[in-house]
Amino acid sequence: MGFFDHSGPLVFAHRGGRALAPENTLLALDAGLRAGADGLECDVRLSRDGVPVVIHDAMVDRTTNATGPVHAYTAAELARMDAAWQFEQEGGFPWRGQGVGVPTLSEVLARYRDCRLIIEMKDDVPELGQAVAALLRRESSRERFCAAGFGARPVRALRRELPDVATSAHMAEVRAALYGSWAGWPVQGRGYGGYQIPEVRGVLRVVSRRFVRLAHRAGHKVQVWTVNAEEDMQRLLGWGVDALITDRPDLASRTVRRDGPAPG
Repeated sequence: MGFFDHSGPLVFAHRGGRALAPENTLLALDAGLRAGADGLECDVRLSRDGVPVVIHDAMVDRTTNATGPVHAYTAAELARMDAAWQFEQEGGFPWRGQGVGVPTLSEVLARYRDCRLIIEMKDDVPELGQAVAALLRRESSRERFCAAGFGARPVRALRRELPDVATSAHMAEVRAALYGSWAGWPVQGRGYGGYQIPEVRGVLRVVSRRFVRLAHRAGHKVQVWTVNAEEDMQRLLGWGVDALITDRPDLASRTVRRDGPAPG
């Protein structure tokens, strides 16, 4: 089974399902799977000591009790931060002081061995792609991973290091496919298996019935983020998208089971 080898729509818990628990923590990733997600999505950056760590922002301020850039801290220092500090639920902060730190990608790989995993590489540097590849090289079931990134540098580096690991199109490749779809050209590219894209980016519509149809014609899957409203989920499923990447895996999994064919 390859990462993009499935016959029905899937649900991916975005940052572990960030509406349910502190994003990109083991707590959130656990919650996403309990909520019914078929797979997980997480973000990675490089720590000061070159370790891929699971955090979205370039700064730690928004999600932890610390301040400053991620790259200013070692992986051990990031693990000691309170990554649940800013997460508010029902007017309180239920997981503050509970030892919820910033995990390493290595911890995530060791903990979740039976589901698909999207690894979104945030630092646009080849070193990140190389570091992620070094970890994935040790895995015996690499077909369940997809490496992604807005920037081309980490994605290209990982493709060179591990050509057998699935990747999605980076931003330049998405842009080329989108422009081609407007002209009615085949939506296709070499080196990737699908698109992980927003429905709309600013004033620009990215996902449409036409884009999905042309992508499928070229053999590529279309996985859409970040889809949190039920009406949006229903519309996209009606267009034939292949996955919903969502902060609400609980809602998305119910919607997919009700409105879409069972995942293959």
